[in-house]
Amino acid sequence: MADDKKIAAYMCKGCGLGERLDVDELKVIAEREGRVDMVREHDFLCSEAGVQLIQNDIDSEDVTNVAICACSRRSKTEAFNFENVAVARGNLREGVIWARPDTDEARELTQEMAADYVRMACFESKFSNAPKSSGEQSRIDNVLVVGGGMTGMTAAIEIARAGYKATIVEKTGTLGGHLAEVWKDIPDRSPYADPVDTGVAAMIAAIESDARVTVHLNSTVTRTSGAPGRFAADISTESGSTTTENFGAIVQASGYKDYDAHQLPELGYGKTPDVVTQAELEKLAREADGGPIHRPSDGKEITSVAFVQCAGQRSDKKGHLPYCSGVCCMASIKQAMYFKDNNSDIDTTVIYTDLRTPGAPGEDFYRSGQKKGVVFTKGTVHEVVVGSGAHSVKFKDLILDEDAEMAVDLVVLATGQVPNSGPDMEQISEDKEAAKEAGEEYVEVPVESILNLDYRQGPDIPQLANGFTDSHFICFPYETRRTGIYTAGPVRRPMDSAQAKEDGTGAAMKAIHALEDAAQGRAAHPRSGDLSFPQFRKEGCTQCKRCTVECPFGAINEDEDRYPQFNEARCRRCGTCMGACPVRVISFENYSVETVGQQIKNVEMPDEFDEKPRILVLACENDAYPALDMAARNGNHYSEFSRVIPVRCLGSINTIWITDALNSGYDGIILMGCRKDDDYQCHFVRGSYLANARMSKIDDTLSQLNLEPERVATCEVAITDVERAPKLINDMVETVAKVGMNPFKF
Repeated sequence: MADDKKIAAYMCKGCGLGERLDVDELKVIAEREGRVDMVREHDFLCSEAGVQLIQNDIDSEDVTNVAICACSRRSKTEAFNFENVAVARGNLREGVIWARPDTDEARELTQEMAADYVRMACFESKFSNAPKSSGEQSRIDNVLVVGGGMTGMTAAIEIARAGYKATIVEKTGTLGGHLAEVWKDIPDRSPYADPVDTGVAAMIAAIESDARVTVHLNSTVTRTSGAPGRFAADISTESGSTTTENFGAIVQASGYKDYDAHQLPELGYGKTPDVVTQAELEKLAREADGGPIHRPSDGKEITSVAFVQCAGQRSDKKGHLPYCSGVCCMASIKQAMYFKDNNSDIDTTVIYTDLRTPGAPGEDFYRSGQKKGVVFTKGTVHEVVVGSGAHSVKFKDLILDEDAEMAVDLVVLATGQVPNSGPDMEQISEDKEAAKEAGEEYVEVPVESILNLDYRQGPDIPQLANGFTDSHFICFPYETRRTGIYTAGPVRRPMDSAQAKEDGTGAAMKAIHALEDAAQGRAAHPRSGDLSFPQFRKEGCTQCKRCTVECPFGAINEDEDRYPQFNEARCRRCGTCMGACPVRVISFENYSVETVGQQIKNVEMPDEFDEKPRILVLACENDAYPALDMAARNGNHYSEFSRVIPVRCLGSINTIWITDALNSGYDGIILMGCRKDDDYQCHFVRGSYLANARMSKIDDTLSQLNLEPERVATCEVAITDVERAPKLINDMVETVAKVGMNPFKF
């Protein structure tokens, strides 16, 4: 800690703090026990006068570190944002007076809570430094868009409209992707009654006329290096020539490929050309161009057609897709209209198990199909028998609960979307390990890379499930574990063209945000604007590689001497590397093992005879901490014996905090973080998972200290758990009452 720091503590008396707390006593505690250089109070610190009071001290009194004892750090963030100053917050409003009942009996313990939070804020500020830019920044106002389908074209157009440059790299010889092969599209405007033009030609024309958009056709990205604000990509053509261009951010819109219907021989595919996929029917419709559609086998004009929904989808059979592609039902309704709009006498039957029509057209488009005479039959098709003339569709009628059969000229299979995501190195590694344990030979199926990243973690974006690229589906769509690279369109999840347009626009805005943040050295979501970045003491590093392995975002490489090499622009500031480090040499200027450790140590610890337990709550700042804030605001009180410290992510929790807390006399510890696993809600993707893995070994520490395992609990808390989060704290108080006080209080 530098000696030239000047620390000031500020006490707010607004929002009921002055009425519920003895502010004069808190000022004395800040000065004597918090050891700050100056203490001031104000009726409303967040007011213009209150903020100016702090700013004047910074300007005229050379204050470098500020401890604001007022409301939650989640409140008044703009008001209390002072440049080049380390700011800590003592949560006296939501964390103390709102969390406790306003009674004379509770006043003493409420004051004790407030005193501890004042101490904690003072010491957090004392051991913090104002974060500054790393100096590695660069600004490139060009976004690489990989894929020239509907999603990619939309992203490029929106980027150009915002005044930035976009470069499209398209593998084929034309723009438009799958939609360019479609005759008509699902309507995206009222009255949602008829198929409409795809709009692909108009979008291509817009791109060709925009000087801010560059297009590389018949090209692929053969190498991607760098970081947000300074990516470098090798763009190679089919002829073998390669150019290297620099980009500020990347949008991956590599789309999807159709499910291989050859895996459905029971449905007649491959046995006759009269069993086609939806994509193949679009080609027939384009050839007909509004006229009669003819049967592929003999050119006969089609008089009856059956659409088989969920062909190879929503099935746990080997080789089938376990998910619903979402768009197939709407596509079948649209294609049935192709026939009905040409000749209303053509029999068109959609055989479905569950008819799903998401999005704006939804019910209206379905009703329009009904009005045109499209028949919808709830059933499960189990076989298509190929005949010399008509073909027989055999299915189980789920309404009548009986076997049924239908003779048709053409069968259309609604097969699903398979994402073009590239190889999933995590899954490959898991499969190899599983094969090794089973004593089997692992046969690796080659998958073409999309981005060819030079990251040590693999050449492509990590995948979440079923081959779709990872993204935080609740909080941050388009985000991936590769900072500055955003996925959009069917590579992220199955979707139709309207949804793809929305995705392309969203990813474009994210990409622009990323390159602007990178130019200033600021973090991306969820700590958008944070200037801090990880640093380490080389002399203490043991080269264990835990930080490089556990970083969820590929932000840490190794230098030639095998020491960690932090890439500031890739870093999301989650602190997972800090939590992983066994020798505690990794830290941020304003968040470190010491800033949290000092808060833990500077809570007043009553002895065992006072019967005042101490419960330490390490709460994720993204979900658990705001849940506790909202709980207090709603009047959901929790124990006065708890002391809550927000952490950036559970992944940043270093086990030394647990050991220090137990040695200091805390009777119980609760770690509150986000949901993990496939349905994760962790804002840093793997932080909660990694924390749970670390905490699973904490029983050994408790055993060594002769302490009960119930004293430490790891809980998944959602931001909506405004009733459950306080209850978890109160439950721990009851647990401590059963097992007794921590013997280290002696």
